[in-house]
Amino acid sequence: MSTPDTITVKSLATKKERPPKSNAARVVGRMLRQPLTMVALGWVLLVVLSAIFADLIAPYDPTDNDFAVLLQGPSAEHWLGTDDNGRDVLSRILFGSRIALLVGFGSVMVAMIIGVPLGLLLGFRGRWWDRIGTRFIDIFDALPGIVIAFAIIAILGRGLFSIMLAIGIMFSMNFARMTRAVTLAERNKMYVDAAQVSGLRESAIVFKQVLPNLAGPIIVQAAILTGTAIIIESALSFLGIGLESSIPSWGGLLGVAAGYQAVQPFLAFPPGVAIILTVLSFNLIGDGLNEALTGRRRSRKVSRKERAQRAADEAAAAATVAASEPAADPEYILEARDVSVMLEEPTGDIPLIKDVSLSVERGEVVGIVGESGSGKSTFARAILGILPPGTHLGSGEIVLDGENIAHRAEKQLRGVRGPVMAAVFQDPMAALSPVHTVGTQLCEPLRAHFGMDNKAARERAAELLDRVGVQNAESRLDDYPHQFSGGMAQRVGIAIALAAQPKLLIADEATSALDVTTQAQVLDLLLELKDEFNMGIILITHDMGVVAEACDRAAVLYRGEMVEVTESVEELFDAPKHPYTASLLAARERRPRHDRHPQEASR
Repeated sequence: MSTPDTITVKSLATKKERPPKSNAARVVGRMLRQPLTMVALGWVLLVVLSAIFADLIAPYDPTDNDFAVLLQGPSAEHWLGTDDNGRDVLSRILFGSRIALLVGFGSVMVAMIIGVPLGLLLGFRGRWWDRIGTRFIDIFDALPGIVIAFAIIAILGRGLFSIMLAIGIMFSMNFARMTRAVTLAERNKMYVDAAQVSGLRESAIVFKQVLPNLAGPIIVQAAILTGTAIIIESALSFLGIGLESSIPSWGGLLGVAAGYQAVQPFLAFPPGVAIILTVLSFNLIGDGLNEALTGRRRSRKVSRKERAQRAADEAAAAATVAASEPAADPEYILEARDVSVMLEEPTGDIPLIKDVSLSVERGEVVGIVGESGSGKSTFARAILGILPPGTHLGSGEIVLDGENIAHRAEKQLRGVRGPVMAAVFQDPMAALSPVHTVGTQLCEPLRAHFGMDNKAARERAAELLDRVGVQNAESRLDDYPHQFSGGMAQRVGIAIALAAQPKLLIADEATSALDVTTQAQVLDLLLELKDEFNMGIILITHDMGVVAEACDRAAVLYRGEMVEVTESVEELFDAPKHPYTASLLAARERRPRHDRHPQEASR
């Protein structure tokens, strides 16, 4: 049998076999797995190559007039026909790609030069800088952008620089607003405080510390606005106030085509298709970059045949289970049977959770332990029915209070969440809405589940706050989450979870973000509420001392599999059956004495 040290060594060896990818490599890898993004990149690359090598590949000079072949359709000499002056349309399309890209990239660069520093200044300085600057941005955004463009072109005259400047100024407020919003979030992070303590100048902090963290959103915004700039330039040239008619541009070709549509209707197709495909490609690239930078997954598109097959498999599995499995035990509030969670990939589904079974009695606390990434939170989300995009419940039963809720629709789960099951999450500040008062957030589930009016809901909300230990509960209903300490905010989260009087509470690392004293108080509160409401609790934690103090039984997850479920919590510590459980306990024993939880030290 492998020893705990052997397991640890093997795990480390497995991790070293594949060196971690850099952030750039991960982004490139995610984009390569997006077929639409790669097609869009291919088209943009084709446009770029056309712009660069237009002198070599264009069959004619785009400015040469041939009045003998006016408004001709496609032919062997002119593949895309000719315009009203007999100029070759294909050549003008190729040279027009230069104008499109110059306007697109140039106007976005102008917008970034104006908007990004402005947004950084307003977001980082805050106070009256932000108040005055934001009002200026609001006023500027209220003005119609096309009117601003008309005014700038009227002042500076028609030309490439005038158009880039006009469109750039129109877009600058988009960059300023986006940069300000992200900077407001970044300026309160610890790395900014560390830079200030190090004695760095404000300009160095803003441009060398904060700005690199804005690179992702700025790039995504730039990609999308590049396509929009091409549309605006085409519209201006179409209206006859953009570039001179002698300069080949896609919008100018559309303007000519509109005037001679009755004579030569094909003339509108080449520039129209070029504009549509190029703008759509830049939008797809922006969307793909956003997904690659944030790691957000799209749900894999499931064909009609796959949906029908999945429904048939689920129906067959349900019939088999109904025939072979015993009825739900009334002593258990939860019975999860062979639950599997799948990650959707183009090459096929990958199991994240594999055949996990767990039962929780009424009035019982069951702890789930395991290292980070073992699947604890994924299992909890499967029970709650809030799996993230790109994952789905593959198989198994989730019997909650006698009813199987696996594969139920979101609308059906609304009546279950709250009155039957609820959850408390790790970070109370992230779990509470920062723009609504605590009273508003507490009253909402009371009105939704019990139909209470505002007065009754507020009275009940005050009772709940008082029950979870919030002092001066009535007056604190009008406070916002940021006015509470971490421990008090977690008590508010518990009060919201208890509002509909659930029979099962899932506490996902609910105490790990708290200090030791507050952690003990929250645990005591959960145990009191468990006894008061005869409520089953699933307690997900890394802290073995919390398991020893608060849980009746324990379950151990390892790489998505339930490797051990004990009959009592003492069995976990005194007689672990699985080597991985022994390794967890051994790691706990190797911790320095002064780092241990007081409850662990007392054991």
